[in-house]
Amino acid sequence: MAFDSKDTAAFKGVWVFCEQREGVIMSTSYQLLSEGRKLANDLGVELCGVVLGKDIKEDYLKALGGYGADKVYYCNHELLDVYTTDAYTKVICDLVEDKKPEIFLIGATNIGRDLGPRCAARLHTGLTADCTHLDVDVEKYKAFLKTTSTIDVDNTVFEENTNLKMTRPAFGGHLMATIICPRFRPQMSTVRPGVMQTQPYDEAGAAKTEIVNVDVKLDKSDIHVDVLEVKKAAKKLVDLIGADVVVSVGRGISKDVEGGIKLAEELASVLGGVVGSSRACVDAGWIGADHQVGQTGKTVHPRIYVALGISGAIQHLAGMQDSECIIAVNKNESAPIFDVASYGIVGDLYKVTPMLIEAIRAAKAAK
Repeated sequence: MAFDSKDTAAFKGVWVFCEQREGVIMSTSYQLLSEGRKLANDLGVELCGVVLGKDIKEDYLKALGGYGADKVYYCNHELLDVYTTDAYTKVICDLVEDKKPEIFLIGATNIGRDLGPRCAARLHTGLTADCTHLDVDVEKYKAFLKTTSTIDVDNTVFEENTNLKMTRPAFGGHLMATIICPRFRPQMSTVRPGVMQTQPYDEAGAAKTEIVNVDVKLDKSDIHVDVLEVKKAAKKLVDLIGADVVVSVGRGISKDVEGGIKLAEELASVLGGVVGSSRACVDAGWIGADHQVGQTGKTVHPRIYVALGISGAIQHLAGMQDSECIIAVNKNESAPIFDVASYGIVGDLYKVTPMLIEAIRAAKAAK
């Protein structure tokens, strides 16, 4: 039967594109599988990982089951060894047209941002880019809205359905928009790396994962570019997502930007962490964009998050409020950051931060 993206009843299951580089599965895939597992459980359907590459180790494929996959579709072909848009799009679309998943998630990496739109266009369906939250269950979606929006959820009528509710920042991060794709399948979204939390690895899940070797129909005539060489460039970027401690600066450093950043670097150094920032600092050109935490930056889940001179706009809170321990320093005692802080210090960051650094050093020396 011909593929028809409007025949929504014919589609079932949740899929995750599991990206690999040089035969190694990227960590973003584990985050998406963990989130996909929740969606699949809510729908009562199967969760499948999709891997394209050449001669990937079976242990890597099985490991996807440890993060929630019931089944892994493995597309093994020499022309899939190095990513090209044409090859990956053809193989994925052929597989989707054959198996018909209702949800397809792709990480919003450089590859995912290229691949997602191409697949969606060829499959005649919609794509929501750069999502930060996903729901299919209406009650869970309403619970999410209660903590992240100003909507009067209790007095608003919600349609009962299992459409994928894809939430993403809009208007430069000043609003959150939830988008649905009710008339076409699969429902596709690219998901921002670092937003979804990876579930603990399940050895039993990995052991029982079904690996399905896909019969790939692909030849050189399907690919309209040649990858002549892959060059690796080492660029030093701050690893906010993987950091155990993040010390972030905000607009409060405006009176002495250089001094404020230096204090943050010093505090981060004694705590063994890295420096982050609010969007205001990035927009002002005070610090690089790779330091930005928030809806339009990176979402972090460190053990300790220190906010220096950050008021706590909802866009910033969305990127750090799940940190285990939040320490806020701000002159304004009514700043929203104190609503989520584990410990709040009302004071001038230029006076408080040196005291914190000194106290931490003294505590370390006492040990």
